[in-house]
Amino acid sequence: MRKIILSILGVLFIIGAFIIAKNLIDNKNKPRPVAAKVIKTVFTDTVKNTTIPIVIPANGNLTAKQRVEIYSEVQGVFRNGSYLFKPGQTYRKGQTLIRVDASEYYASVQSSKSGLYNSIAAIMPDLRLDFPDIFSKWQSYLNSFDLNKTTPKLPEMSSDKENYFITGRGIITSYYNVKNLEQRLSKYTISAPFNGILTEALATEGSLIRSGQKLGEFINPSVYEMEVSISKTFANILKVGESVALTNLDKTESYTGKVSRVNGSIDATTQTITAFIEVTDDNLKEGMYLEANLNAKSIDNAIEINRNLLTDNQEIFVIKDSILDVIPAKPVHFSDTKVVLQDVPNGTVILKRQVPGAYSGMIVKPFVETKDN
Repeated sequence: MRKIILSILGVLFIIGAFIIAKNLIDNKNKPRPVAAKVIKTVFTDTVKNTTIPIVIPANGNLTAKQRVEIYSEVQGVFRNGSYLFKPGQTYRKGQTLIRVDASEYYASVQSSKSGLYNSIAAIMPDLRLDFPDIFSKWQSYLNSFDLNKTTPKLPEMSSDKENYFITGRGIITSYYNVKNLEQRLSKYTISAPFNGILTEALATEGSLIRSGQKLGEFINPSVYEMEVSISKTFANILKVGESVALTNLDKTESYTGKVSRVNGSIDATTQTITAFIEVTDDNLKEGMYLEANLNAKSIDNAIEINRNLLTDNQEIFVIKDSILDVIPAKPVHFSDTKVVLQDVPNGTVILKRQVPGAYSGMIVKPFVETKDN
C-alpha cells in the first residue's frame, strides 16, 4: 500500500513539473510590446540670403576730449578769487582759476620797466641832434609808454645807423629783459583756457604754492571720447567718421557717437588696434562706462544664425522631407552669440533652435504656428 501511494505521488510530481515547464516556455516566446516612436517637433527657418552688416562690440570709459592738468610755474601764496577753487566749480573761458600773490615780483617788473623808460628818455637829446628824422617816432613811443600796462613793442628800425645807435645804448637788451619779466608775471595768474568745470583741486586758498606743483584738473564737459580696442582684422576697414551706437550698462540709455581717430599702429602684445569714439550729450559724465557697436563692414549673400547651430565640422542641420540632414557651411564672422554664414542656398529649410541629440537621418516634425481666427 505504501508503495502505491509513493508511486502516485511521483506521477503527480512529474505531471506538475511538466505543466510548470510548459508555462515557462510559453511565456518566454510571448512577443514583447513595441515602444511607440517619438517624433520631435522642431522650429525651422527658411534661408534668405541678404547683406549682413558686421558689428564689432567694444566697451570703455569716457574721458573729456579737452582736459588740462593745472601746474604752477611760480611760487607764492594762493590768493582768494571770485570763485572757490573746488571740484565741480564751472568757469568760462578767460576767467581766473588761480591767482598767486605776485606783489613782490610785480615791483621788480615795474622797476625794470622804469629803467627801460629812463634809458630811452636819456637818448632823446642825441636823437634830436643826430637823427632828427626818427626823433618823432621815438617821442611817440615814450608818450605811449604806460608803466601800468604791458610794455609796447619798440619802433621798427629804419636804418643800420639807427639800429647800431639804439643797440649800443643797451635799449634792445633792456626791452627783452622787461618782456621776459612780464611773461613770467603772467604765470602768477592761471585762467580757464575754455568753458569747463574743475574736476580736481589739490590746493586751497591761503596755502603756499611751489613751482612745479600740480594744482588740479580742468575739463570741457561738452565733448567726450571713449577709447576702445578692436581686433587687427578690422584695421583696414574701420573708418574715421563712422557712426557708432552706444549704450550704458543697464541698456536704458542710448547715444550716438562717431569714430574720431584710429591709431596707426597695432599693439604688439594684444594684436589689437585702438580707436577713439567721440560722443556729445548733456547726460554724460567723465568716467562713465559705455558699450559700443562699431559697423565694420557688410557681407553680401549671407545669413546670420546662432553659434550653437553650427557643428564642430562646420556644418548645419537642414530638413528634407521631415528628415534631418547636414550640409557644409562657410563661416565668415563670429560674434559672441552669432555666426555669419555664406554658401547656404536660398530656400533651404534649417533649424531655428538647437535640438538635443540631433543626428543626420533623424525624423522630425516642423512646428507649424496656428493663427487664431
